[in-house]
Amino acid sequence: MEASPIPTIPFDERPTLLSLLGPRFAISAILGIALIALALGVPTDIVPNPWFVRMIPAETSNYFFWVTSSVLTGILLATYVLPRETRDRIAAASAGSSFLGLLAVGCPVCNKLVVALLGVSGAFNYFAPMQPYLGAAGLMMAGAALFVRLRGARRACAIPVSPDPPA
Repeated sequence: MEASPIPTIPFDERPTLLSLLGPRFAISAILGIALIALALGVPTDIVPNPWFVRMIPAETSNYFFWVTSSVLTGILLATYVLPRETRDRIAAASAGSSFLGLLAVGCPVCNKLVVALLGVSGAFNYFAPMQPYLGAAGLMMAGAALFVRLRGARRACAIPVSPDPPA
């Protein structure tokens, strides 16, 4: 009786990263984006609510950093539902990117820590001009963390080419 050869997938026909992630990842990403959008938008009053009041109207850059931070961080959160072997450890970068996103989106005068450290005039003169840079740094950190986590998923699912069994 002849043993059947082990089926192999040629290296150039391995599954793509998107096909490996699946519907569980997509649903988790959508929920993560919504969760982060609310977590950033409610306390900064970009999402209108009765609990918080924004003293200075939101600018276009605030909305940009709110949306992009929500999308990147939500997708980054979804990588944590991947199987254990596909995850790399980069939690510190993801937490730091969310904090920088919050600083970039928030009203400079509404941030009690900034007002306590710099005063109201310091918040306007020094912190407000730095907010876009903080947002850009947060986006770069979230992008780098997402890249590393998805690279780990791709490596874990790589299928090497095996030589044909002897005839």
